[in-house]
Amino acid sequence: MTGIFEDLSTLGHEQVCFFHDKETGLKAIIGIHSTVLGPALGGCRMWKYASEQEALKDVLRLSRGMTYKAAVAGLKLGGGKAVIIGDARADKNEKLLLAFGKAVQSLNGRYITAEDVGMTVKDIDTMRTVCDSAVGGSNEGGSGDPSDMTAFGTFRGMKAALKFAGMGESFEGVKVAVQGVGNVGYHLCSYLSAAGAKLVVTDIYPEQLKKVQEQFGATVVAPDEIYSTDCDIFSPCALGAILNSRTIPMLKCKIVAGSANNQLEANEDGIELFKKGVVYAPDYAINAGGLINVAAELDGYNKEAVVSKVTKVYDTILDVLETSKNKSIPPHEAADALAEQKLAAKKSVDRAFAPV
Repeated sequence: MTGIFEDLSTLGHEQVCFFHDKETGLKAIIGIHSTVLGPALGGCRMWKYASEQEALKDVLRLSRGMTYKAAVAGLKLGGGKAVIIGDARADKNEKLLLAFGKAVQSLNGRYITAEDVGMTVKDIDTMRTVCDSAVGGSNEGGSGDPSDMTAFGTFRGMKAALKFAGMGESFEGVKVAVQGVGNVGYHLCSYLSAAGAKLVVTDIYPEQLKKVQEQFGATVVAPDEIYSTDCDIFSPCALGAILNSRTIPMLKCKIVAGSANNQLEANEDGIELFKKGVVYAPDYAINAGGLINVAAELDGYNKEAVVSKVTKVYDTILDVLETSKNKSIPPHEAADALAEQKLAAKKSVDRAFAPV
């Protein structure tokens, strides 16, 4: 247990909850990193983790990322995340989803869940029958699948990265290597293809590859070949920690800009990208579109207002990259500083108005 509490202290978490339901087999972990700016909002990921320790590590990293994502996006929300240990294609059922919904409800609004890898709009609809703290559903007041807005924001952020890299803003003829063409990756490919980009893609699911190959004329490569693909932009849109000491030397791109969370395995990897001269669009800054989309439900969903706000991901990425350049620090550190500045400002206001 000492190791777990050391991790919580290092990453700054407020609360981590473990849930187990014997009847349904539910094994879930909910991490609440911060509620400084508001209730902790973050999706639930269902994945067949190799170990419980791996699941815990994922939820700690993801929930911290959500705090920074909400702060940089200017939302009055904190950061949280949940994971359900299991195979979404084999183990997920209505009873398990209801059990998880009740687990979320027991936190009395401190954590608000949504869909992530392995979870769908339909799953959120099921959870909402027993849980008030779930967004991203299709029923009344729901915003639906956030994947398109995540992809749109990522596309806008890519455009800013292109401009910063001195390559203009047109995607015509730009070669983009997309790692993962699930819900978000597919929509991103659609935006890129329509803008004239040349696509190289990979995924672990053949049916997804076939779809983007047929619809967008994408070239398919094996999963490990995507790193060494000679391209303008490498776009990670699957799981995290894929930018590391093994993969970074393989990269043959000018820009890294994708929707996956926690792309850097360690802080040192962001420094290495910076030294290598690769323009990196920090993940939680570029992929905030989905969070912006589901968060809008809390004030009454308005699609036009959401699109307008997600469009500004362009400005966020350009600001982060310019700060990185001016201060001679890696982009991920520039983004962290921006988020921490907003969190510190809110804590300062809270202290000023605290009762004595």
